Parts: sequence; structure tokens; C-alpha cells
Amino acid sequence: MNEQNKTGGMNAVLLSCSSLTPFVRAAQAHCKTAWPVLELDRNDHAEPAVMRERILERIAALPPEYDTVLVAMGFCGGAWQGVQVDRRVVIPRTDDCVSLLLHTDDAYCPNRKEPGRLYLFENDPAEFSALTLCRDREKLDPELQTLDPDFVFHMLFDGYRHMDIIDTGLNDCYSEAYVAAAQAEADRINAELGYTEGGTLLLEKLVTGRWDAQFLVAEPGHAIRHGDFFS
Repeated sequence: MNEQNKTGGMNAVLLSCSSLTPFVRAAQAHCKTAWPVLELDRNDHAEPAVMRERILERIAALPPEYDTVLVAMGFCGGAWQGVQVDRRVVIPRTDDCVSLLLHTDDAYCPNRKEPGRLYLFENDPAEFSALTLCRDREKLDPELQTLDPDFVFHMLFDGYRHMDIIDTGLNDCYSEAYVAAAQAEADRINAELGYTEGGTLLLEKLVTGRWDAQFLVAEPGHAIRHGDFFS
């Protein structure tokens, strides 16, 4: 693998989706890095245009001495489409945070999710996000908010027959309490509960500057686009 550490002389900040912040902290502890972390609220994923505005606001507010933004999230429904800033941005080339945690090797693959499967990865079962849209109708597209809740539920989830817990090695995902909470989520959509392997490999590579084909390195002035992630 042709990979080189590119952190020499870099003054970076980590921009993390809040759903990944615990994993970012673990990756930094493992790799002995200490980049400051700024969070983006994961609830803003419900509307990519809102998340894009939050991204631009956070980066614009950074002091000029930060020359690099290390991004702990993926393309996330187009939230990064058209983003253009005055400093280097490094992002894993994945479609979303779930695929990011499913990476366990160095092969470029923007979407590692399997059709018909939903995924749980949170350390705390109270934070499970797979069915968030059904719990918080205000986060739905305005057109969906006007429809019958049962119809919306079935429209969103009838295609899923499996719910997999991503075993990242950081969540206590085999404990009785964790499994019970996950099973309750699976039962809501009549899905079979299982496990799949995951981890923080991409986050460890991100924070240590090991940016290979799995990463987009957007230099200042580059307008980030869909094609940067999917090729």
C-alpha cells in the first residue's frame, strides 16, 4: 500500500458529526494524536442543506492558523456538495458515517452497507439512531409530515429485513442491556437482529495523515462535489 503520513507541519482541527465523536476520541487516543474537535449535530443530517450551512459556518469561524480541516463524516446525502473553503479539507470517501465505521481494510468502497439492512453503532443504546425519523416527525421532509404516520413508517422501513449491530470494539454490544435495546429496535420493523464487523480504521488514518485512495484531499478553493466521493 502506497501510504504516507502527511501531518508534518500541519495545524489541523477535526470536524466531527456528533454521532462519531466517541469514535474520533478513541481513534485519537489509540494513535496518540490530539487535534481539537468541533462537533456538528447529527440531527442536522435530516436535511443536507441545513448540514451544509452548519459546515460552512463552523469552517468560516475557524482562526486562520488552522490550515487543515479533518472531517469525521462522509458525503452524507450531499451535505458537502458545492462546499468551497479557503483551507485544505480531508474527508473519508464514504457515503455516510455508517459506511465509514464498516471499513476494516484499505480498499476504497464508498458504500459498504448491504441492501435490506439497517445498522446500529452507538455506544449508548439511548442514542440508537436507526429509527430516529419515526420518533421525531419534525425531522421528516415537510411533505412526509402531512402523511399518516403508519404509512410513513412502512414506506421507510418495510424494505429492511435485517438490523445489524456494528461491532466496533468500542461499544459493549454483547451486554444484556445493549442486546435487549437493539432487539426492541429490530422488533419494531420485524427485522432479524445480527452483528457485523466494523471499527475506527478510517478515523485512525484520518488523524495520522495516512490519506490514500479512501480519502478526498481538497486543497483550498476546490469545490467539493459528488464525483469526488464516488468513482
